[in-house]
Amino acid sequence: MKKLLVSVLLSVSVMFGAISAEKKKEPINRLTDEEIYRELKKFALVFQSARDNFVEEVDEKKALEAAMNGMLAALDPHSSYLTADEMKDFTDKSSGSFGGLGIQITADKGVIRVISPIDDTPAERAGIKAGDYITHIDDEQVGGLTLTQAVKKMKGKPGTKVKLTIMQQGKEPKTITLTRDIIKVKSVKHERKGSDEDVGYIRISDFGATTTRELREAITALEKKKVKGYIIDVRNNPGGYLTAAIGATDAFLDGGDIVSTRGRDKKDMDVARAKPGDLTNGKPMVVLVNHGSASASEILAGAIQDNGRGIVMGTQTFGKGSVQQQKPFADGTAIHITVARYYTPSGNSIQGEGITPDIEVLHSKVEVLEKRRDLFSEATLLGALKKDDKDSAKKSKDKDKGKDDDVSDEESDGKVDYQLNRAIDMVHAMARLEQRKAESAKKDAEKEEKKDEDKS
Repeated sequence: MKKLLVSVLLSVSVMFGAISAEKKKEPINRLTDEEIYRELKKFALVFQSARDNFVEEVDEKKALEAAMNGMLAALDPHSSYLTADEMKDFTDKSSGSFGGLGIQITADKGVIRVISPIDDTPAERAGIKAGDYITHIDDEQVGGLTLTQAVKKMKGKPGTKVKLTIMQQGKEPKTITLTRDIIKVKSVKHERKGSDEDVGYIRISDFGATTTRELREAITALEKKKVKGYIIDVRNNPGGYLTAAIGATDAFLDGGDIVSTRGRDKKDMDVARAKPGDLTNGKPMVVLVNHGSASASEILAGAIQDNGRGIVMGTQTFGKGSVQQQKPFADGTAIHITVARYYTPSGNSIQGEGITPDIEVLHSKVEVLEKRRDLFSEATLLGALKKDDKDSAKKSKDKDKGKDDDVSDEESDGKVDYQLNRAIDMVHAMARLEQRKAESAKKDAEKEEKKDEDKS
């Protein structure tokens, strides 16, 4: 029955001048100091009346915290009040180690929407995907819960279990049981990809305190292996620190803007610019994104795209273009509040829109519709000229390297990462193009040099 008190206090909190996302276009009610005082006095009377008349004894601290949380939640889905314990959890999470399920969520249409699961966590292993909706936690409806309350219900001691009811697009709701664990996030993983292992693959799972350092170490290691190009995978990366996004993006640029942030006052604008020194030496680069790429991931993708540094490939991103800060109080509590919007170097706000990839590649299965060599070609024509191939050794080598015409069972079953494979193909194509340009420039230089010798 305490929910009745919470409901009353949430309603009263709107009187503070907060407006919901649906009402942002309505006129803003600006109150005089005297009017604000009257509303605060009314709030105190409502609190006193609820405390004195509610059918059960009221937990006064929880009631007041609910009122403050309600006021901030009415601003946007990302603003909230943090108790001392919640603030500690937030700090632990930002440092890269925390307890829970490993899932990034947001409030949406009265339920909880998954932004993305974190790599190698209970949520990811259970098959939870970006875009899923959580309707119940331990059989209790999430409707009416704030984002902070929903997060708190999913947290708990490692080894304990929690039930989530999940709705996925086009499927019946399902209830799954997950075991809580200590979530230790390593932001960056790297390896070599491609048949010749000549493509540097870097997976960034989130943007935390150690991301920039880990990324620079990964690039240094891959550069020693003489890779021809890079794939930066930020699919299902929900974001993180703005400073980490700027530091990571700076590693791939030799100059230019990375991101700008603008507060309520349009004059309050800050622009982050890249320092000289592209650690990848300008090699071809593809950034992989999907609808689970949010916030800091979109900063990186937008900066690479707008600066013409690489190709963005995948699907439309999440569209979270706002910046939050923590404003702590002396007692250890804090507010987590949206303070600015961020913009790509071209001046585009991605709030609610996201980054549109240069090349859309949907998550797909592979089906071969055409063999590498058709039964009918120029070579099959009667009397056709034979290929004048002087480099027979190379021809034999290429033949040995050829693959079977049929795709593997894993590819046909969709277990192979189709988007990643297309990114590898793109890096190879870009590297070949760069090589041809270099060879053409070299030949032109040799011709010019020969002309000068002939003249002399």
